[in-house]
Amino acid sequence: MNERNFFFRPEDEMDFIPIIPLNEHESDDGSTLEITGDLPILPLRNTVLFPGVVLPITVGRDKSIKAVNDAYKADKLVGVLAQKDSNVEDPKQNDLEAVGTVAKIVKLIKMPDGGTTVIIQGKRRFKLESFTTEEPYFRAKVALLEEGEAPADDQFAAYVANIKDLATQIIQLSPNIPSEAAIILKNIENPAFLIHFVSSNLNTELHEKQKILQSNDIGERADILMQLLQRELQFAELKNKLTNKTKTELDKQQREYFLQQQMKSIKEELGGDSNELEIKEMRKKAEQKKWPKAAAEMFQKGIEKLERMHPSTPDYSIVYNHLDLMLDLPWEEYTEDAYDLEHAKKVLDHDHYGMDKIKERIIEYIAVLKLKGDMKSPILCFVGPPGIGKTSLGRSIASAIGRKYVRLALGGLHDESEIRGHRKTYIGAMPGRILQSIRKVKSSNPVMILDEIDKVGADHRGDPSSALLEVLDPEQNHTFYDNYLELEYDLSKVLFIATANNINNIQPALRDRLEIIDLSGYAVEEKVEIAKRHLIPKQKEAHGLDKVTIRISDKVLEKVVEDYTRESGVRELDRQLAAIMRNVAKEVAMHGKAKPTLTIADITEILGKPRYSNEIYKTANMPGVAVGLAWTYVGGDILFIETTLSEGKGELRLTGNLGNVMKESASTALTYLQANAKKLGIDPELFQKRNIHIHVPEGAVPKDGPSAGVTMLTALTSAFTGRKVKPYLAMTGEITLRGQVLPVGGIKEKVLAAKRAGLKDIILCWQNEKDVEEIDPNFIKGLNFHYVKQMQQVLDLALQ
Repeated sequence: MNERNFFFRPEDEMDFIPIIPLNEHESDDGSTLEITGDLPILPLRNTVLFPGVVLPITVGRDKSIKAVNDAYKADKLVGVLAQKDSNVEDPKQNDLEAVGTVAKIVKLIKMPDGGTTVIIQGKRRFKLESFTTEEPYFRAKVALLEEGEAPADDQFAAYVANIKDLATQIIQLSPNIPSEAAIILKNIENPAFLIHFVSSNLNTELHEKQKILQSNDIGERADILMQLLQRELQFAELKNKLTNKTKTELDKQQREYFLQQQMKSIKEELGGDSNELEIKEMRKKAEQKKWPKAAAEMFQKGIEKLERMHPSTPDYSIVYNHLDLMLDLPWEEYTEDAYDLEHAKKVLDHDHYGMDKIKERIIEYIAVLKLKGDMKSPILCFVGPPGIGKTSLGRSIASAIGRKYVRLALGGLHDESEIRGHRKTYIGAMPGRILQSIRKVKSSNPVMILDEIDKVGADHRGDPSSALLEVLDPEQNHTFYDNYLELEYDLSKVLFIATANNINNIQPALRDRLEIIDLSGYAVEEKVEIAKRHLIPKQKEAHGLDKVTIRISDKVLEKVVEDYTRESGVRELDRQLAAIMRNVAKEVAMHGKAKPTLTIADITEILGKPRYSNEIYKTANMPGVAVGLAWTYVGGDILFIETTLSEGKGELRLTGNLGNVMKESASTALTYLQANAKKLGIDPELFQKRNIHIHVPEGAVPKDGPSAGVTMLTALTSAFTGRKVKPYLAMTGEITLRGQVLPVGGIKEKVLAAKRAGLKDIILCWQNEKDVEEIDPNFIKGLNFHYVKQMQQVLDLALQ
């Protein structure tokens, strides 16, 4: 239905608002109407006039004004025709429909603005026969159309009732149509007038209304009207549904807005909006920061973006956390270095016994800092077996030079984002652990320990070793880029100290950036001193024995070191001392006192029988057995090379979980022996009649490396000649097919292992003499070193 129904709003003849006669039954139905001559024609642009319906229209065109004025002065009758195209301003004959309605001008009103409003009532339908004139307005001859009687059957009655119901439903769904319209519909009893009235008010296309008017059968008109009403009802229901949905959403938004305004008012009463206070506090902190121009610009953009965002939006926390990181980072904030070299030396000596080479390197670094005032920090890497104090040494260095200390454990790290950070748009994104550590210590020049750098993993998620290349390059790390921060950060003042057990496991490119400092194992004498100075006081405090007098002599400590530990460091020694202190604590708790001095017998009672014995290493009482020196990740160790011959065809068999390099050393030794058999007094035919089996005990432990080359050749020569290897003798070195002895690494660890095992003579390559000279002479008393160049010298020294 047209939503403008029942309102008088004169605009133009193309606009109309139907009204109903005040007394429908008394109104003239047009049955007695007669037309003589021609009839003035009034074109209407936007509507179709139906018989019985009253229309108020505003007449605006000059022709139309003259037509209604002349008609009003005469018989007040005018022919109303609808325009085919409402956009035509000055219609011609062909622009008008052929069927229209004769209307009676009920009232003509002159408006104050000069316009004319007429109220017309439809009387009878007519068909246009011919135009008689076009000037000054249309006049035409018309033929009145007969109105058929309304059918009296039940079907037509159902049509009428259905039309009333559909029209009523449309009125109820249209909020702009007054509710009185439904009452008017209910009171219309004339079926023809009901159809005409509803058709006139129907909100549909002009040609569809014209189709109803042109139909001569009242039943057909009812059928067409009902179809149009059903379509209009569906449209009204859909429109109403969308309107309600939109209204609900608007109501929800208005409710949320209202609650937010209330919350804002409450917060203002309590002292202000927390988010606004946080942003204000951030700006205050930013004013006090000393940071690069790029950082200041990024912060300003971020804080302005944060002010525009609502706290409930997902991006708010991302921007907030990023700005919070920028404020927490110590941009250009450094602790002052202590350049007191004597104090630094005292701190290092107090915290760690021995390690003279490392202490000297740190003192050199402080000396350069003192003279120059500023320098790019070197990247130091302490390499050595576990338990010798690599990590704790870093803390001592930080204390010695007055810097903050932070430790970063890299063991098992496999994601490069842990170093470089994640993109901040990812869920759970965080800055890299380098910047997290800097943020934690609030200093841009701490001592940072990169612990276990040789145990960094690499898989499909990335290679952290490669990400460390930028961090650990003094030429690049002043512009370190973190993915989360999205800015360059200066790491050049950080003193990085890496620790590793095995330098071979470090990526070559990364190893090239490190200043390698080897930490060899401790001698027995060093372990005794470390136990007295550090381990025993620490364990006494840990077991509540601070006030209890406990004396352990050097001889007893040596017994613990030699019989209960086999390591380069002091970690196992620390555990054994902890076991002793637990026993003492038990005695004190049970009896109120404990023995003030512990003897060797007490140690044996507490720790049990000795775990290790040196007797097995002191002699090789059969031919074919030689003692070698090996380097492992826990330090130096002793190993036997056992060789035996059996009847066969000269096959070589190797057992003991040997690596490729060690197998190749065995093959080299056998080839050299075969080539020099006559010189060594061996029958060459034996190599074709004997199978050779070389075995290295502790078969579950993987073994590899070239160091056992001379030991294997000695064992083979001993087996083929029947000459025993001298007791208390060990050796290490690589061999060549020409019989030369080449130098090997890990000499200090190997020599100390030989000393722990109670051996007396050691055969080394002449080029390893320099390594022995670096060892404190007090630690190698009683050891005789034999330096050789040729394998023949080894055999002359080793075989009885």
